[in-house]
Amino acid sequence: MKTFVPKFVWFDGKFVRDEDAKVSVMTHAIHYGTSVFEGVRGYWNSKNLYIFRLNDHVKRFRNSGKVYSITLRFSDKEISNAIIQLCKKNNVKESCYIRPFYFVGRYGINLHINEDTPTQAAIVMFPFGELFNKNGVRAGISSWRRINDVSTPPLAKMGGNYLNSILATQECKRNGYDEAILLDHLGNISEAPGENIFIIRNGKLLTPPNSSSALEGLTKDSVIQIARDLGYETIEREIPRTEAYFADEIFLTGTAAEVTPVISIDGKKIGDGKVGKITGKIRSAYIDITMGRNKKYSKWLTPVY
Repeated sequence: MKTFVPKFVWFDGKFVRDEDAKVSVMTHAIHYGTSVFEGVRGYWNSKNLYIFRLNDHVKRFRNSGKVYSITLRFSDKEISNAIIQLCKKNNVKESCYIRPFYFVGRYGINLHINEDTPTQAAIVMFPFGELFNKNGVRAGISSWRRINDVSTPPLAKMGGNYLNSILATQECKRNGYDEAILLDHLGNISEAPGENIFIIRNGKLLTPPNSSSALEGLTKDSVIQIARDLGYETIEREIPRTEAYFADEIFLTGTAAEVTPVISIDGKKIGDGKVGKITGKIRSAYIDITMGRNKKYSKWLTPVY
């Protein structure tokens, strides 16, 4: 199949060519990172394109902006419909990544953002396959700590928040790792730069709570439900750094990463250094769901065609 090249984006309520979606250099978000975004996946199964948990993504999309009093000037229904119609406009017939975002527009250098501050919104998309090696990644624990609710709310998916993730990613790449793991301000495991983390010990899944600065991940939530249906219990609690070294299995979850095994941390092998049994079962189930092969979870899928 020929890879599609998206010709159109959605910009402030209209479908336009990418080169025609322009903003001022005085756009506030360029200066201060006052942007809100979501990452959404579309899965092509040779018959239809399914958008995964669209309504839940749009709900979180709006909530993130509320934290900073940044207003999304389109209804949830309008955003959801724009995503679906953009897929059709670009004639998408392969798996893709969809990025809706809104941001403070031309507002000078005023830091007083409120609900009446001018905002703009856009949606872009592009072909997307696997982010990481399906056989697992080697992770390193970063010296940079994850942002904390006492200073920068980590539950809001804000553009500026991800400077923290960039620092951790740069460090891990310099040190020869595939991905980073950040600790919270107390030294407990928080998450990866763009993914939640699960640790498996004695047949149970452990994952950090919101209080450890972990994002309320939709893939994380999906995995908890999938694991339960497979007979595995998930416990949300603080996880000391050392406990990761004792894990039988570790995996990351995220819209882009999906379910990604971690085969070593800080050079220490996790389990036998291969994809774990439970991780494999969860990942297989997740793939079946996103491809529309498990009708039990059909409510998570929005067909485009």
